[in-house]
Amino acid sequence: MLQEKITYIGTGRRKSSVARVRLIGGSGKFFINNVPGEAYLQFNPKYITASKSSLINLDLENDYDIYVNSFGGGLTGQSGAIGLGIARALCQVSADNRNILKPKGVLTRDARVKERKKFGLHKARKAPQYSKR
Repeated sequence: MLQEKITYIGTGRRKSSVARVRLIGGSGKFFINNVPGEAYLQFNPKYITASKSSLINLDLENDYDIYVNSFGGGLTGQSGAIGLGIARALCQVSADNRNILKPKGVLTRDARVKERKKFGLHKARKAPQYSKR
């Protein structure tokens, strides 16, 4: 009989990106949208550390296989969303993980999003050149 492994699920959001993360006990495989994680993040160390920061803080890099479904936005937003999703999934694994991750700020959703363009302005805040006369 096949033994089902326990799956921990976490959802992360950043800018306009959403990442659904599944943590399964394993050997440290990392897949984003069925592509190896490092390749998907273009081997950029900034994106890789942003997405794996909570695993690095807990020294669990090789204890879980990570499968991510990520969509929306760019790589910066997606890597941030993946990091938040992994952190939330790790909190389901053990309540002690939450006490370690919360002070490091990994569990906080980054609320900064692009400000909308207003009419009469060139961009969100850039006004046309002022002429006194």
